[in-house]
Amino acid sequence: MESCPIEDAPLFTFGVIADIQYADIDDGFNYTRTKRRYYRSSLQLLMNARESWSRSAVKPSFILQLGDIIDGFNKQHDSSDQALDTVMRELSTCPAQVHHVWGNHEFYNFSRDTLMKSKLNSSPPCDSGGGGPDTGDIYAYHFNPTPKFKIVVLDAYDVSVLGRTVSSVQYNNALNILKEHNSNEDLNHPPAEEGIKRKFVKFNGGFSRDQLNWLDGVLSLSDKNEERVLIVSHLPVHPLSTEPICLAWNSEDVLALIGAHGCVVCFMAGHDHNGGYHHDRDSGVHHLTLEGVIETPPDGDASGTVWVYEDRMFLKGSGRTADRLLLFTWPPPDETQIM
Repeated sequence: MESCPIEDAPLFTFGVIADIQYADIDDGFNYTRTKRRYYRSSLQLLMNARESWSRSAVKPSFILQLGDIIDGFNKQHDSSDQALDTVMRELSTCPAQVHHVWGNHEFYNFSRDTLMKSKLNSSPPCDSGGGGPDTGDIYAYHFNPTPKFKIVVLDAYDVSVLGRTVSSVQYNNALNILKEHNSNEDLNHPPAEEGIKRKFVKFNGGFSRDQLNWLDGVLSLSDKNEERVLIVSHLPVHPLSTEPICLAWNSEDVLALIGAHGCVVCFMAGHDHNGGYHHDRDSGVHHLTLEGVIETPPDGDASGTVWVYEDRMFLKGSGRTADRLLLFTWPPPDETQIM
């Protein structure tokens, strides 16, 4: 993870990691009991990633933590604050600022109001120019690591039953959307055996019209300023970059919005612990889903460093996370997309 096979100097680099889901409990299994989860050893894999970022010849400008930083089981054991403190102590020794994305496990442990006031709120000050939508309590923002490159952090649970009080308008609106597509008594059980309708489950969420309008404005300005844009979210939005059960509820709205702008080069997400990748040839956008730390054995790894250039990004992966070359122009000079 220390070296990049491309010799010229990058504009900047950044570290990336997803779905740590730390808990001080014995190993267990996923919801369908098909994959083992390594709750305690996820902290060691985070330490491995941190050490690699610190050793890198080119220090990362920032770290992206793509959500689900601690597991929902912490709530059942009344250890949410303790678990978060443990992970945050490790992250505090990273060689660069950590930007946090919120996933479903953040909301299993904490309310939205609590998260807004917590260390997991990495949004910039209101007067910095990178703030999110003016309405509501949407956790979305953007920043520029270099003048012509923008990172946009989205709130994939802006529309969700998670993190909202049961009596709130937001909770009931989200519940109505969910029940419109899912008639199961257990709303974590998908409404279909296969296909895109499987995304309508309780552990997913969506993007409000306010957030999408804000994103449209951000991307329009980036188009005008000839910036390249990387969008990050806990939930993927392209059905070929993940299993359908991991998609955002209104993924098609996000895809349509991204397709209307020429500035977006990559959409990066977590949530699907198997990872995934798809290059949308219509829009030119790379959809990259990072493998989850939580389902990575103790002797493995799942993290990466991204090297950003004028015309490409190179993901140098570790362990389950494969190396990948993402070209910003389409068609590329050749068909080699994976290294």
